[in-house]
Amino acid sequence: MIFGRVKPLDAILATAEKKSLKRTLGGFQLMLFGIGCIIGTGIFVLTAAGAQKAGPGLMLAFAIAGLVCIFAALCYAEVAAMIPVAGSAYTYSYASVGEFFAWTVGWALILEYAVAASAVSVGWSGYFAGLLAQYLDIHLPAALAAAPLALGGEAGGVINLPAVIIALLVTWLLVVGTSESAKVNAILVAIKVTALTAFVALTLTSGDFDAANFNPFLPAGVFGGIGTGLGAVGAAATIFFAYVGFDAVSTAAEETKNPQRNVPFGLIGSLLFCTVFYVLVAAGAIGTIGGQPIMGPGGIPFPAGSEELARQCAMPEYAARLVCSDEALAHVLREIGFSTIGNLVGVAATIALPSVILVLIFAQTRIFFVMSRDGLLPARLSKIHPKYRTPHVITVITGIGVAVAAAFLPVGLLADYANAGTLYAFFMVGVAIMVLRRKDPHRKRSFRLPGVWIVAPLTLIGCAFLYVNLPTIAILVLPVWGLIGLLVYFGYSRSRSHLGRGVIEVVDDVGGAETTVPIDPPPAS
Repeated sequence: MIFGRVKPLDAILATAEKKSLKRTLGGFQLMLFGIGCIIGTGIFVLTAAGAQKAGPGLMLAFAIAGLVCIFAALCYAEVAAMIPVAGSAYTYSYASVGEFFAWTVGWALILEYAVAASAVSVGWSGYFAGLLAQYLDIHLPAALAAAPLALGGEAGGVINLPAVIIALLVTWLLVVGTSESAKVNAILVAIKVTALTAFVALTLTSGDFDAANFNPFLPAGVFGGIGTGLGAVGAAATIFFAYVGFDAVSTAAEETKNPQRNVPFGLIGSLLFCTVFYVLVAAGAIGTIGGQPIMGPGGIPFPAGSEELARQCAMPEYAARLVCSDEALAHVLREIGFSTIGNLVGVAATIALPSVILVLIFAQTRIFFVMSRDGLLPARLSKIHPKYRTPHVITVITGIGVAVAAAFLPVGLLADYANAGTLYAFFMVGVAIMVLRRKDPHRKRSFRLPGVWIVAPLTLIGCAFLYVNLPTIAILVLPVWGLIGLLVYFGYSRSRSHLGRGVIEVVDDVGGAETTVPIDPPPAS
């Protein structure tokens, strides 16, 4: 039967023990890892786009996305502490609903992390180009700093060279070692938190703060309509891109000391910290210079990133609006008389955004690593470097893929595309926790979710709700990508699956002997 291959949880844990990654990360490092991914993309890159979709309702959008994430994070906390191995939602699905659904989750996570890493690389490129122009009066030509026009980029664009460089540098750092990259990430997180704390303090205490800027609070309504991506819910569906950080925490479970305690701490701690920060930053930005969207025909906001919006933003009466800025937070501070600090916030974004790329590529390689270890992808991909103890082969391959995408594709709807995969993965974690509660109720759970039969269904509802509020083209990305994945699964992976052959492969160490452990009874084929 196609749905009959469910991997025994004992086998998953035993395999992880035999062929394990080096445990170097503590709970605080895990929380910083999550913060490093969450704080950055949503605030530095998507604030303007979110305001164009929802206006001052951007604050509500952050709260909606954060609420759905809290439900999902609680599910993640129990399952990740119960199954402290690499693989995240892919591994949890394998142990609960079987190989077929696990493959679809793993395939969706490839979409999530790779697209997101490419998008942030392109976003970093824009900040870097602005930094060169601001301080060194160096203006990069469009041919070297933008995607080709044929692919939705800027006129004259050929290749986004800064985006390529940053993606490859982060890849090299990850090959060198998890501990080293976590230390660099901690420094970058400190820079981001300092910059955003200064932003919140200056804007919320500024004489320019005016409550009238929040009226109307929901110019596009709460629901913009299915497939429109507008309104507070549509903005929440886009902003959800920024919350992928807590999911990345769970992918590091196999490299975490005392995962039963540290994984829940890292997941929930990073999420709560960042959600509060998001709402405060949005309040400061909107309260000082306003955040009303630019309306099109029929009183409907122009789509974020559209040519129509670009034409409006080129007009003098709209140029200073929050929704027209490529560096929203720095722009806000300049508008209220803090130009120097605004420029420093831009510098902080340029320095700190690589931490987002780092966590995304890190998470992507760990998904590949575990799928390879299960035989669903070529075994050579899970080879561990003898010195650095990192999966260097797949890290390099992933980094090159991210760099290529960043070189030739614009940011555009990449955040929405990544969200499609993210929401599916979170949905399946909600399914996994309920199935495991039924199938394996006596398994040790160091973190046991209270009210699981309320929280888990709310996770499913919330993820599905945000998914249908993405733009139509982003909604279609997931089934199209999934169809490609099914061709790969039935054409290659299913016949090579270790579980499908009735054995679990255990590799004692790098270059060590391989043994097979029979599964009794064998899974259904």
